[in-house]
This record gives sequence, C-alpha cells and structure tokens, in this order.
Amino acid sequence: MNKLTGSLHEETQSDQVERKIAPSLERRRLRAYALLLLIDAALLHLAFAFASLLYEGVWWQPRNMLVVQTILPVYFTIALYNESYGGKALGNWIFAAKQALTALLVSAALLNFVAFYTKSNAQFSRVSVTLGLIISALAILALRRLMPIVIAKFWGGRTTNRLIIKDGGPSFDLDNSISISASKYNLDPASHDPFMLDRLGKLLQNQDKVVVSCPSERREAWAFLLKSTGVYGEIVSEPAHSLGATDVHRYEGQERTTLVVSTGPLGLRSRISKRLFDIIIAGGALIALSPVLLVVAAKIKLEDGGPVLFIQRRLGRGNKFFNMLKFRSMKVEQNDANGERSTGREDDRITKMGAFIRRTSIDELPQIINVLRGDMSIVGPRPHALGSQANNKFFWEVDAQYWRRHCLKPGLTGLAQVRGHRGATEVEKDLTDRLQSDLEYISGWSLRRDLEIVFQTVLVLKHDNAY
Repeated sequence: MNKLTGSLHEETQSDQVERKIAPSLERRRLRAYALLLLIDAALLHLAFAFASLLYEGVWWQPRNMLVVQTILPVYFTIALYNESYGGKALGNWIFAAKQALTALLVSAALLNFVAFYTKSNAQFSRVSVTLGLIISALAILALRRLMPIVIAKFWGGRTTNRLIIKDGGPSFDLDNSISISASKYNLDPASHDPFMLDRLGKLLQNQDKVVVSCPSERREAWAFLLKSTGVYGEIVSEPAHSLGATDVHRYEGQERTTLVVSTGPLGLRSRISKRLFDIIIAGGALIALSPVLLVVAAKIKLEDGGPVLFIQRRLGRGNKFFNMLKFRSMKVEQNDANGERSTGREDDRITKMGAFIRRTSIDELPQIINVLRGDMSIVGPRPHALGSQANNKFFWEVDAQYWRRHCLKPGLTGLAQVRGHRGATEVEKDLTDRLQSDLEYISGWSLRRDLEIVFQTVLVLKHDNAY
C-alpha cells in the first residue's frame, strides 16, 4: 500500500463536495460585456442619425454616419482599456458612466485632431456632429443607469461571487456573500493532502473573492494556500510581512481590515486571450491530426484488444483533480492509475506500439480534447499523477512550493518540457528543475511566450528523455 492510503476517507469527502457552491458569473459577465458593446454601437449610430435628422432634415446622413463609424473603433479601444466593460462597471453604474463618457470624449477629441491636420473638418457639419455627440452621451448615461435595474431583476443584483471561510478568526460578514466553516469541510491550510486541496479547489470554483478569517498562527498557511489556488484572496488580519500581502482592504461597516494575499496570475483579458489561443490551436490540431489519431487508435486496439485510451486522474488548476486522456502505452494489466512508478528505459510494462508513441510524444495527443473541454491549456505546467515521487518522496514533500504551480491550468506542453526537463523523476533535482521553470512561466506569462513554447515544442517532440 502506498502512503496515500491514509487519505481514502479524504477522497470520499472530496467527492461529496458540491462542485459549484456558487454559479459561474464569468460567462454571464462576458455575455453582458458583449451585449453592452453591441448596444453602445447601435446607440451611437442612432444618435448621429437622429442628430442629422434634427439639424439637416435627413435621416442617416452619410457624412454623419462616417463620423460615428470612425469614432467607434477608437471609442471601443479606449473603453476596453479604461474598464468601461469591466466587472466594476457592472457593479457601479456611476463608474461605468464616467469611464464610458471619458472614452467618448477622448475619441471625439482624437477624431477632431486628425480631421484638423488632414484639413477634412469642412466636410462635416460641426453642429450636427456636436449634437450627435451630446445625444450619444445622454444615451450612454441612460444605459448605464439602467444597468443596475436590469441586473437586480435578472441577476438578483449580484455581479460577483464572494466566499467567506471561517476558521476560528474574528467575526466577518459581507452582504451577498456565501459563508462556510472550515471545520465543516475539514479544511486544514497546513495540510498537504491532495484530497483536501481538491475539496478546497471545488469550493473556490467560480469565486471572484475569497476572504478567510482565522487565528494569527494559521494566517501564513492560508496565505500560501490562496496563492496556490490562483484566486483573489484576502485574510482578516493586521498587516504582517510574512504573509506577503499585496494590498490592504478596509471594510468600514465591519471595522475590519483584510490583507490581499493573492490576486490570481492572470487578469480577465489575459484569461480570455489565453483561452481563445487554446481553442484555436486545439481545434485546428484536432482537425489536422485526426487521421493520425485514428490510425494510432486502430493500431493500439489491434495489438492486444485493450482500450485505446488511458484515463488518469491528475492535479489541475486550483489543485482540483481532473481526468487526463492519453493513448494507452502500457499493458492493460500493468496500467499504473496513480503514477506510483515512474516510467523508465526498457520498461517491461510498455507495449510495442506504446514505446513508439511515447518516444514521439504521440501518446499525449488526446489531451487536445482536455484543452477543448477547459481542463487544460495548450501551454502551462505539465499535470502530474497523484502518486508521482522523486527520491521516494511525493512532489509536495520535496518542495511545498509545488502547489503554487497549480494556479494556472496545466498544459499539453510547457517551459520545463522545451528545456528538456522530461522523463522519470528519480532524484529531487528532476522535480525542482521543472518546478523552477513552471513558476518562472507563471510569473512571466504572455501570449507571445506561449507561441514561442509551441514552436519550440515541435523541435523536441522526439527527445532522449521521452520513453
């Protein structure tokens, strides 16, 4: 029996935790942002058309419509940059109106500046354009004032999910938030039990803000745990250097101060761009590689009649478990579900077809489906099996920073892999080298770096450590 046997009761508890104690608001917010963009575009067009009708007696005057079509791209660029379509704008209509009107004013000023230097001002009616801008501003203001009414009716006035974890600290409550007891869910921040971390990850799923109230001796452990799960986290506490707080938040009605100890590695725009990148690359790869996938699947099936796919539980984003797909490369009776034994050279468990697909990394291709499902990303820290060890120690026993690599989705490839850190983890350095690369990738993420890693991966698909 391995050292994880003592956690079987934890696994049962973890499976019983409801996956979503709060509904996902991110997709709902994204739909709201997209709808606002479309309505703003329509309002500006209608405002300038109405202005031309009022002043010139012509509905949809081409000169006026050219102005609004020139303004719109600039307006949207500024509005997206100044968070006119951000989460704060949904929850605070005054902020939303201020940012949107600022974007409109700046875009109009830029248009006038360009028109002045290109000597094209005379082609437009100043009165009609000014009237169009005034009507546009009034329409935008009215729409932003209407937003909280619509949100109250259809969303119950809630634009964010906030979770309070009570772990024996000072009393703390927030309106429109969910409170849970750490003891009820058997949450221990000092524990490195992966089943407990999976349970916590499920509880934190879809949360925009997590506030923990705990005794001073548990604050540092909770701070580390929140950083590892990649959520925006606060701890009810007086400032403490050892927590690595990034900001301080005061709740006047509560007469409490919290320390912001984690914000997640990527903002909303970065998450959107990374997800779009994943869908485009994975979707294209699935179509292009479908003949290869079918041929490999057929050969695996014909070799011994066993299942084509090997499904193994791995640690994913937020330290939650997910089922990772691979082409089966081992004999059916010797499949290692927990990854307790690292694959070695001349491994007697590997089939003939398995040896080929492992050398060429073809065995990893079904993970394209994991990417499309949202369990994984094209680029990120590689997911490890639960029982993986280095020098007879679980990875988190080698270095507790191991959990921090799970604040991003695991990747089909990663910085560690293109640097050659692949294969068995026989000594602790095999893990620490990978961990260092993973943390470096997380701290310096950019879409450009993802592209570079994808291109570099093509060059190292066949590697001496791939077996």
